[in-house]
Amino acid sequence: TLVDLGRLSERHPMTMALRVLEQHLYKNAAQIVVLLPHAREYIEPLGIAAEKIVWVPNGIELEIFPGPQPKETGDTFTFMYFGAHGTANGLDNVLRAMSLVQGADTERLINLRMIGDGPLKPSLIEMARQLDLKNVSFEDPVPKKQIASLAAEADAFVFNLINAPVFKYGISSNKLFDFMACGRPVIFSCDAGNNPVEAAKGGVTVLAGDPHALARAMIGLSALPPAERQRMGAANRRHIEENYEFDRLGIKFAGALDTALRAGK
Repeated sequence: TLVDLGRLSERHPMTMALRVLEQHLYKNAAQIVVLLPHAREYIEPLGIAAEKIVWVPNGIELEIFPGPQPKETGDTFTFMYFGAHGTANGLDNVLRAMSLVQGADTERLINLRMIGDGPLKPSLIEMARQLDLKNVSFEDPVPKKQIASLAAEADAFVFNLINAPVFKYGISSNKLFDFMACGRPVIFSCDAGNNPVEAAKGGVTVLAGDPHALARAMIGLSALPPAERQRMGAANRRHIEENYEFDRLGIKFAGALDTALRAGK
């Protein structure tokens, strides 16, 4: 990840030291629990047996998110993003898309609420000022337990990541699962080895780093009939319940621990 995101070069001494440590840990582990669904494609070529690798993704506490409530959409359609404002999130792409949306002739006003914090938030605020974005607001982060009530104010969510090679092994994003659990459609702007939104049939997928495609998706989603958006939101919620609820994942993780214990006897 550090190499793919440009933090370290392939030949940097720290990179080489970490690769030695990586090989040592993989070789001596009884079980390797990975968050990314295709991580084995990276680990197995290092000479590691496939049966040692177990995929257990990030999960979600569904009790924080009550069943989704329908939202009446008036003259304004509200997209929401909450989470980190960092390099990997590529939120400059979202702001460029909102600039295109602001200049388009749409059925209703489309705005975006960006909630959270991170190292790039000041520069994103400045970028929004330079683009004269009147349809974007920046808000402070909120505690996890307040996310559900805040998310109920959204008509849809935007999930965006930069186009980085590491994502070919998949993603396991807490905030994406939060978006989906809230029972709203999601625009998935990311090139990854897995796509929970597509698997759920709960939104729209566009290429990473393409503000024109993202703007078209936002305008198109806002114009859909309410019943279709509610169908997407319900599909997202159902997918999370069936695949990412902590009780289900806990059983899988416990199995990996049992296997590791047996291997150590």
